[in-house]
Amino acid sequence: MKTSTSTVATCLVVLFSLLSLPSHAASAVLGTDGARHLLNRTGFAALPGEIDAYAGLTREQAVDRLLAGVRTEAATAPPPWTADAFESLRRLRNMTPEERQAVQRERRQKALDLKAWWIEEMRTTPTPLTEKMTLFWHNHFVSAEQKVREPVLMYHQNQLLRRYAVGNFGTLLHEVARDPAMVIYLDSASNRKGQPNENFAREVMELFTLGEGRYTEQDIKEAARAFTGWSIDPDSGQFVFRRFQHDDAVKTVLGRTGSLNGDDVLDILLAQPRTAEYVVEKLWREFVSPTPDAAEVARVARAFRDSRYDTRVALRALLTSDAFYAPGNRASLVKSPVELVVGTLRQFNIATGEMLPFAFTLAQLGQNLFAPPNVKGWPGGDAWINSTTLLARKQFLDRLFRDEDPRPVQIAAALGRMKGMPDPTRERIARAMTEIRFDSTHWLAQFSGKDPVALERVVLAASPAAEVPADVQGLQMLRMLTQDPVYQLK
Repeated sequence: MKTSTSTVATCLVVLFSLLSLPSHAASAVLGTDGARHLLNRTGFAALPGEIDAYAGLTREQAVDRLLAGVRTEAATAPPPWTADAFESLRRLRNMTPEERQAVQRERRQKALDLKAWWIEEMRTTPTPLTEKMTLFWHNHFVSAEQKVREPVLMYHQNQLLRRYAVGNFGTLLHEVARDPAMVIYLDSASNRKGQPNENFAREVMELFTLGEGRYTEQDIKEAARAFTGWSIDPDSGQFVFRRFQHDDAVKTVLGRTGSLNGDDVLDILLAQPRTAEYVVEKLWREFVSPTPDAAEVARVARAFRDSRYDTRVALRALLTSDAFYAPGNRASLVKSPVELVVGTLRQFNIATGEMLPFAFTLAQLGQNLFAPPNVKGWPGGDAWINSTTLLARKQFLDRLFRDEDPRPVQIAAALGRMKGMPDPTRERIARAMTEIRFDSTHWLAQFSGKDPVALERVVLAASPAAEVPADVQGLQMLRMLTQDPVYQLK
């Protein structure tokens, strides 16, 4: 099967319709294919040992084990500066231009440190579902470093999203509304009585709960008044409610009237049946298929609401459903840049130094961590693939699986794309690139004496689009599999 960078998206769609894998009854054990499918979708890559451990479990047993292991804190130590006291936002006022530039350089370096830290956590976490859901919420409750401009606040928001990764969505919604990074990103600090700012009120309805078209402009105006006074202390960086800036007059939001405050509005939104459906639809597109099944969404959403928004309940219903394991839904999703990069590093046990080079790789592929493109986040799905990003994906994989060490010319070319970066950072990146190694002999040894198909079944989510010649083995076979279009799917 021949593909080109200009037609890859079409080819992938065609592949979706051609792929067919066996499904299993809910009470039967998953088997190798079912375990690989579950682990690929709920993590970044299914490792051979993990597949073996889950293959003998039923759907329910497997999902319960995954959910029971989810963490609320990262296992990787964060950058040291995250423990420092918050620096007052007022400090820039009396600085010279040179001092401001120094602060900006420091912020950029911290932002890079933060990206590298999260990539390392995703690569090494003992519970990939934790980071998968943290990333999911990062793209749901969007904020970005470009506007927040305080890396420590982005770090604390990341902690919050992980703490409720599979926790209570209602509680998370209330916490996010007070999160300092979100307060800055959606301009809540400028929302005052008599001068309401509608940004947060609009996005909490359109993007966080109901979805577009499920409210009126008047609902937004009234909700904005309810959130007046929600702000941030510029000296401590903490959320603060400024009572004298709050509009405590009567308001009407989605048919509910009273002297409503921000928490009241959030509760009104949570009481809408559409909120559960909206969140489940997004979870469906993340874990099941590009097109949610309306009847199944309604079923899962009912359970989600009945549990008072326990995310574990929604995930368990989705991940044990017939739809999740349906042949037509296997290999039906395009890997995000994070899933491709982190999954590859994790699955093949790539030896690395710092994660800084991979932060730049992700940005090149279209997923710059802590910096979604806009308030709607990354669109995902087929949008991940175009002629530019597909070529970059293939080049990334080609570099990892070459026989030779990274050549100086390759490092020089990479650093050339990072003009303006401080020399110490460029040196760190260059050093990290020389430390990237793949021990193919050791990794392939686990498949010694096994049918070549065993390697395909671990590396790919379905049969390869291009047949692998019988005489191709070892690293050459691995190169072919990772360059196959199906490697881009999960």
